[in-house]
Amino acid sequence: MNHSPGTRDPAHAPAHAPAHPPELRTVTGPLATGLVQGPVLAHEHLALDLTRDTDPHALLDPRRHGAAVTTELAALRETYALSLVVELTCRGMGRDPRALARIAEESGVAVVAATGWYYEPFHPPEVADTDTGALADLLVRDITHGLDGTGVLPGVIGEVGSHGEAPSGPERRTLAASARAAVETGLSLTTHAQLGRGGLAQLELLTGEGLAPHRVCVGHQDLLDDSAAHKELASRGAYLAFDTVGKEGYQSDEARLRLLLALLEAGYADHVLLSCDISRHGYLRAEGGQGYGHLFRSFLPRLREAGADEDLIDLLTRRNALRFLTGTTAADVTAGATAEES
Repeated sequence: MNHSPGTRDPAHAPAHAPAHPPELRTVTGPLATGLVQGPVLAHEHLALDLTRDTDPHALLDPRRHGAAVTTELAALRETYALSLVVELTCRGMGRDPRALARIAEESGVAVVAATGWYYEPFHPPEVADTDTGALADLLVRDITHGLDGTGVLPGVIGEVGSHGEAPSGPERRTLAASARAAVETGLSLTTHAQLGRGGLAQLELLTGEGLAPHRVCVGHQDLLDDSAAHKELASRGAYLAFDTVGKEGYQSDEARLRLLLALLEAGYADHVLLSCDISRHGYLRAEGGQGYGHLFRSFLPRLREAGADEDLIDLLTRRNALRFLTGTTAADVTAGATAEES
C-alpha cells in the first residue's frame, strides 16, 4: 500500500525542528510527546451535555457515566496501549474540566481538553452580538488562565463548528475568533463540519485569519462521500478527521474504509486522524454501544486486511495526532520519542 506523503507547500510546514521534544498540554499537566507510545483517539467526548427537546440522549454525565467511561479507557490502555484522548467538548457543550482530570488520573490515559464553540444551534448566549475580537479574547483567557476557573489548561481549540456548505454569520465569527486565538497562543484547531460538509470554506476562513493549514484539522470527513474534496483539503496542508468510525447510522464503516484507502493511495497518509466521536451514553460499551474501542477492535483489523502495515497504523493512530497537536513534523515526533527514551 502506498502511503507516502502528499506534495505540500514548504510554507505549510514548520521552519525547523524544536530544540526540545514538543510537549502536549493535558488536563493533568504537560506531557512530552515522546511519552505517548501508544495510539491516540483524536476526537472524543468524555463529559458532554447536548441534550435538547429533540434529542434528550446526547449526554455523558460524569456523575452517572463517569465510572463507565473511566473503566472503558482503562481497559483500552491495558489491551491496546491507548495513551491519549483528545476531548473536544467546548464552550456551551457541557464541558467539565475537573471530571476530565479525574478520568485521566483514574484511567491512566492522558486527556487533552479543548475550548471553542460548536456550531450555531448550540452556541451559548455569549456568542450573540459579540464581535470577533472579543470572542478571541475569551478563548485566549481560557488558554492562558484555564477552563471555567479550574486552572485546567486546554491543549487544542475545537470542535469549532459550522453546518452547510458555508458558515453562518455567527459561525464565521466563532471560526475567525478561534483562528485568531490559535495564532496568538500556538494551539492547533479542529473543526466540526456537519456531516462532513463545508470543510473547504472552513479552511479558507481559518487560513484567511493567518492560521497555517497544518494547524487545522477538518472534522467528520468520513461522513462526506467525496474523495476529491478530501484530496483538496489534504493538498492544501490540512489534516482530515475520519472521526466517527463505528457510527453506522450515519455512514457505513465499509464506506469509511473505501474513502480512507483512496486518500492513502493518493499519498496523503500523513494528513489523516482517526477516532470514534463517542457523544452520548448509549454509545458506551456498558450500555451496549460500540464504545471508544471500536476503532481498535473492528476498523483497524479491516484496514490491516486491506494492506496496511504497522508503521502505517502507528502513523494514522499516533504520530499524525501528535504532529497536529504540536505543529511539528513526523521527524520531530520521532526525535522526541528517541530523546525521551534515551
